[in-house]
Formats: sequence, structure tokens, C-alpha cells
Amino acid sequence: METLISSLHPQLVFPINHASDIAAARRAGQKLADELGFDDVQAGRLAIVITEAGTNILKHAADGTLYVMRAQSGAAMAGIDVLAIDKGPGILDFEASLRDGVSTAGTAGNGLGALQRQSDEFDVWSMPGKGAAFFMRLWRGSPPPVPCGIEVGALYVPLAGEEASGDGWAASCDLDGATLLGVDGLGHGPEAAKAARAAVHALERRPASSPSEVLHTAHEALRITRGAALSVARIDYSGNEVRFAGIGNVSCVVHDGAARRALVSHNGIVGANMRKVQEFSAECPPGALVIMHSDGVQTQWDLNAYPGLHGRAPVLVAGILMRDFVRGRDDALVLVGRRREEHA
Repeated sequence: METLISSLHPQLVFPINHASDIAAARRAGQKLADELGFDDVQAGRLAIVITEAGTNILKHAADGTLYVMRAQSGAAMAGIDVLAIDKGPGILDFEASLRDGVSTAGTAGNGLGALQRQSDEFDVWSMPGKGAAFFMRLWRGSPPPVPCGIEVGALYVPLAGEEASGDGWAASCDLDGATLLGVDGLGHGPEAAKAARAAVHALERRPASSPSEVLHTAHEALRITRGAALSVARIDYSGNEVRFAGIGNVSCVVHDGAARRALVSHNGIVGANMRKVQEFSAECPPGALVIMHSDGVQTQWDLNAYPGLHGRAPVLVAGILMRDFVRGRDDALVLVGRRREEHA
């Protein structure tokens, strides 16, 4: 059975510069929890997570960003993800900072420990001088659902001044493999977003198909839109490889923890002049990352400059790349997928 997660579910982004920003994020989290059927206890846990994560940003970094969104998981159970990103001084001793009563800001020192205790899933990356990123996931029920064979983390933001993003993403997962799709609708605003949605719907119709088949399906669907750049990667569990096809400037890289391999896209516009579709393949062993991003993100990033980040939750990788390499003059997307080790 295939499952699909995508940018069709809104992603809430809150710049954190003041205590009032935390309150706004907490209210939005409460609304999302109500929509997803969280009970009062679960919604209360979410409120604590958002409050502590935002407060940690203000106390230790002065400003940063909170993302609140539906769980980026193929599991049937509803959940909520919270991501906190800052450019502060980083954490010198993370294990010590999780112990209640330990603080470097003159506070009670209960914040980081509370984040871990109140979350069903928790991960963090930090480096002295390079800030910190925290990931918290809360499920609607218990026990947590069985995960699919791929972990996914994606962030997308519109051009400043626009409400709708022309960049979008989707991921499907089945017993044999997983498919990642990254799309950049031409231009900005509602019409670009319409093209991105059409591409996501193409993967909904062909969730386990080859990348070239998904591209051809999207090409027909996007003819009534302004068109898009589109990349599709299919991870084959048994073959330990990824097959890729792309049209336009949505980059795709496979990173095994030491080296990166960029996969080749052809020129053209999906929905308009898609002249050549060609699939390429690369090794993709368990634990490898497949990273896609639009041209709203610079290409000169190097995960090896962030020791330990490769092994963290994919959304932390997406968050750091978005934080440090977003151009700021375009819609932007980062999509990261990792094969789970148990699907070797």
C-alpha cells in the first residue's frame, strides 16, 4: 500500500524575535492540534514544546525560526512536527544541557529536558559557533505508528511578500521503495503554486512509477498551467540505488555521509517544452541521503562542514541548509529523504 505526504498540507513559519511571536506560534499549534483530533493532554504537550523551543531561541540566540506542521511521515496516524532553528552560539555540552537545572542563561534550566520529555520523537544538531536545530514530533495516539522505509524532511518558503509558494514537494512510500518529487513552478505567487500542486497530484496518480513515467504524467497535467521545473527520484530498496530524472533547475544530490553525487537534469519546462527525459542512477545504500532543492537555495553547500548533521533527522538537514543557503529573492525548497537502516 502506498502512502503520500506532500506540501499540500500547509507549513507554518514563525520568525522568533519577541515573546509575542512564541504566543502566535502556540495559538497556531493549538488550532492544528484541534484540526487533527489531539486531546487536551496531547495539545498541552504540544503547547509546552512550542513554548520551550521558542523561549530557548530568545534566551540563547536572540532570534530564530519555528516551523509547525503536520508530521512528515507516511504513517496513517496524525502527528505534528515542530522544528526550531537558530544561529546562536550553539551548545557546548548537549548531554549536560538536557539535565534539569543546567543552564547557561541564568534560567531554571528545564527547557531542553522538557522538549525531550514532551516529544514522542526528538532529535537535535548543534555546533559551537554554528547555532542549533531541534526537531520534535508528537503523535495523536499511542503507541507511535510503524514508520515506512524512508524518513523525510522538507521545508519550503515563498518569496518575501507572497503568501503562496511556487515550490512544492511530495514523497510516496511502499514496500519496494520510495519516490521523492521536488517542483519549482515558473515565477511566483498563486499561478506558480497551481503548477506545483499539479505536479504533486501527478505523483498521487503514479506513486510507485518510474521517474520518467511520473514526469510524463506531470507534463500532461501541467499543460494548463504556466509549467515548472521538476525532479523525481525513485529509491529502490532491494537494488540499493536511486533512479532519477529531472527537467529544469531542481537539483538532486545523493550523499552517503562522506561524498556527494549530483544527478543530471535536462533543460526544458514540464508542461511546455519537455524535449528529453532521461533517467540516471546512483548507489543509495541504507542511511544515504537524497537531497533536492530549488534554485531558491544556493548550490555551494557542504554537509561535511557540519559534523554529525548527516546522521540527524532529515528535517534538521533541511533546516540548516535552508537557514544558511536560502537566497532570499525567490521561492525556496529543500527536501531530504533517508533510507532507514532496517530496510537494508
